[in-house]
Amino acid sequence: MHIVHVAIVSTPFVAVPPPGYGGTELVVDALARALVRAGHRVAVFATGDSRAPGLRATFEAPVWPPEPYAGLLHCRDAAAEIARGGFDVVHAHLPAMLAFTGALPAPVVYTVHHAPDAALTRFYARVPAVLRVAISRRQAELSSPPAHRVIHHGLDPDLYPDAGEGDGGGGAFFLGRLAWCKAPELAVEAARRAGLRIDVAGDLHEGDAHPEGWDDEVLAPALAAPHVAWTRRAGLAEKRRLLARARALLVPLRWEEPFGLVMIEALLAGCPVIAFPLGAAPEIVVDGADGFLVRTAAEMAAALRRAAGLDRRAIQRRARERFSADRMAADYVAAYRAAARAQPAPADAVDEGGGWTTAAP
Repeated sequence: MHIVHVAIVSTPFVAVPPPGYGGTELVVDALARALVRAGHRVAVFATGDSRAPGLRATFEAPVWPPEPYAGLLHCRDAAAEIARGGFDVVHAHLPAMLAFTGALPAPVVYTVHHAPDAALTRFYARVPAVLRVAISRRQAELSSPPAHRVIHHGLDPDLYPDAGEGDGGGGAFFLGRLAWCKAPELAVEAARRAGLRIDVAGDLHEGDAHPEGWDDEVLAPALAAPHVAWTRRAGLAEKRRLLARARALLVPLRWEEPFGLVMIEALLAGCPVIAFPLGAAPEIVVDGADGFLVRTAAEMAAALRRAAGLDRRAIQRRARERFSADRMAADYVAAYRAAARAQPAPADAVDEGGGWTTAAP
């Protein structure tokens, strides 16, 4: 199959590329631009303030916090345009798009960006079959129904500073949502134990589940500690600066994160990553070379002391081979071709949360 025109359906929640936070949308931007570099035509269905190739939009500005009904309208309009023809393949990045795929004239590839979810498992069992792509092997192991293949994310290496631009002398770095599942307070503790300052870039997000009192009693005192410099939002330029000067990015996970885009951002800048071995972290971080896999804040502090001895140029060189946008695009073109050859048979879904209805009261 020679790909001529790809319809990429992003979300209506964050611009492509995102000005700050936005994992899925950052990947969509990297993929779209890599496909164009490879000679393909691309239309990206996203928000109207996006700067994406072939932009189409239902909402002129991002709908934030995410509203599921806005997602449905966004996907409805995308499906209507795709149904008029002219696209060789559809690449969906949000679940709602699958409700409309039965009427589309092109094969559909769907990237699963989320953690296991019983409600979505039931949804997937009732929509037309598509080729499902997991973003890590660990996510694929936990998925229901199972994914058909695994494709790791990639980004444009040119967006990140040369490893020689920084010496890693600025202390530790935490980048991401300030959510309990990401344990930012453990990163702060690890830096304190190591005698280092830490830059924290991120903010609380509506909808994140936190234990009662965690925000005020745990997170707030951690961010107020004297060795902490906190910024709520870090765009690309600020991330470049912080990654260049950081001794290591700290990723003390409390959950099976499906991927963890901040880890490859750090590696592409030559910045070591010290992470707990959950989710995709063991697939991304080569322990002892790209950083370290540890299990406690105390071990993270010890790893921070050792991180200064890692070869930042070698880290960057490996990351550019493993996590470039061009590699990701080539993997997806192979998936597009597989989807075009034959629609995959529906997998048996496991209903982990009961049926759609409960007994009437």
